[in-house]
Amino acid sequence: MNEKIYNSLSGIGAAGIVTGIICIVIGITVGIISIISGAHALGLKRHIIF
Repeated sequence: MNEKIYNSLSGIGAAGIVTGIICIVIGITVGIISIISGAHALGLKRHIIF
C-alpha cells in the first residue's frame, strides 16, 4: 500500500517539475521575442511621419 502511494506521489512531483521547466522555457522565449520585436519597432520609428 505504501509503495503505491510513494509511486503516485513521485509521479506527481515529476510532472510538477516538468511543468515548471516548460513554463520557464516558454516565458524566456516570449521575453526574447518581445525584446526583438521592440528593437525592430524602434528601428522603424524613424520612418513614421506625423
